[in-house]
Amino acid sequence: MSTLTLRQAPPERLDLSGLTPARLAGLSEAEAARLPIGTSRRGLVLGDCFALSLDGTEDLRIVGGSDRLDRVGAGLARGTVVVEGDVGQRLGEGMTGGAIRVSGAAGPFAGTAAKGGTIAVAGDAGASAGGALHGAMGGLDGATLVIGGRAGERLGDRMRAGLIVAEAAGDHAGARMIAGTIVAGAVGDHPGYGMRRGTLLVERHGALLPTFVETGTQDLVFLRLLAKALEPVSARFAGLARARLARRSGDLATLGKGELLTPLG
Repeated sequence: MSTLTLRQAPPERLDLSGLTPARLAGLSEAEAARLPIGTSRRGLVLGDCFALSLDGTEDLRIVGGSDRLDRVGAGLARGTVVVEGDVGQRLGEGMTGGAIRVSGAAGPFAGTAAKGGTIAVAGDAGASAGGALHGAMGGLDGATLVIGGRAGERLGDRMRAGLIVAEAAGDHAGARMIAGTIVAGAVGDHPGYGMRRGTLLVERHGALLPTFVETGTQDLVFLRLLAKALEPVSARFAGLARARLARRSGDLATLGKGELLTPLG
């Protein structure tokens, strides 16, 4: 496994989008050390901030995290990126395969536009995890995003496909969803605001929009399949998918083909 060890706290935000295992595998340590990662006029390169140990494999470990490490794993197609610590914004942006594991917290927009692969964040995640960047047409687009802690507001904003699992989330979870599935414990007010399609499965929630209407209970085959998919991620949430659930349809202010599922009682 190749290793990048952070020498000290970064003096500015760093763009690590070019540091996929496949990219580093074809470089010597001297060549990799010259890769630009700075975002200011300082012109920082990889060797300025990290000690490098490259072995040519498709596994990369980053030791010593920081909320200034942006776009970690962006564009990842295969292999594994493991971060020991925190990361900044846009974790795994646009990835199509492989796996990213973060032992700490992640900044805003984790998993944005990710089409494949798995992203696992052990700690909290910032606003719009799995959501669309400002001006973008969609957020998470087929990947799996697992957040062990609390996600911020607008979890899965404009999500197009895929699965998000979070321990908890702030207000407007699933806002403007186009499709996909979000499973969470407690979420804040107005989940599903403006959602067109998709599924929100939550244990409990804050205030609901009046544009969600009760549709009773249904025995949905989709939920059995979802429970199976959740088993390796969370036995608790797999059990939630198998429970008797109340269903609300919405957001009727838009297309209204989304659904909010919560335990009965």
